Amino acid sequence: MSGTHDKGSIQTDIGQDVIDEAVRSVERRMDEDADTAGSETEVEVEVAASSPDADANASTPEVPSPTEDSAALRQEVESLTAQLEFSQAKARETLERLKEAHERAKDFQERALRAAADLENYRKRAQKEKEDVQKFGAEKLLKDLLPVMDNLDRALDAASKSTDFDSFLKGVGMTRKSFEDALARHGVKGFSAKGQPFDPRVHEAIQQVETADVPSGHVVYEVARGFHLNDRLVRPAMVVVARAPEPAAAPEPAAAPAQAPDAPVSTDSQPGSSEAPGAPADSDSSSGGSQ
Repeated sequence: MSGTHDKGSIQTDIGQDVIDEAVRSVERRMDEDADTAGSETEVEVEVAASSPDADANASTPEVPSPTEDSAALRQEVESLTAQLEFSQAKARETLERLKEAHERAKDFQERALRAAADLENYRKRAQKEKEDVQKFGAEKLLKDLLPVMDNLDRALDAASKSTDFDSFLKGVGMTRKSFEDALARHGVKGFSAKGQPFDPRVHEAIQQVETADVPSGHVVYEVARGFHLNDRLVRPAMVVVARAPEPAAAPEPAAAPAQAPDAPVSTDSQPGSSEAPGAPADSDSSSGGSQ
């Protein structure tokens, strides 16, 4: 090959074998670069993106740097960790509240059971006390009345052995006094209604009698005394009440003798005659016959 020299240019003859060797070398180079292209792509893209001479209209996509990915992942992990810790704290708090509620419920149940047991024991005790009162409530009164019974027995025994009526009467009076004192110790007090105005709250009238000695509406006679038990009426007094006597009826005037309807009237009677008008006609004949 020959070369010609023109102004401003250089022309050289190159053999074909040299060109073929150069092409094969470039192909080998390209094959080697393809093997490492996968590992170096991210680095090359990052360098191309950060280089000030990079073409703004390049078609290669932008890939975030590993530093930014690590920061984002770290931030996400920290957020998830915070959420996990918050959830665990809430779970622990809820568990504590549940435990406290369970303890309170258990304590309330135990106290309710104890209260029910105490109430049942109180009910049984009250029932037993009520039965004891019904059975033995009169024991104290009985102990106070037994001496009265003994005194009555002594009085009867003395009456069968002695004829001293005054002593017997005195002993019975003392026994009655002891009986009244025994009742008074238990709140039983008697009252008398004789001579008092009739009071239906404490008196029970069984009869009314007319009398001028006692005012009307007052008690004439007391059949049985009344009794109070601690200011409560136990038995009203049975009484007879006075009633004003009824006024005597006025006597009726005497009736005039009735005149006979068919009696003849005398025509011979003179003025000044002593004969009563309407006298029988035969009165003159009878008087003349007697002269």
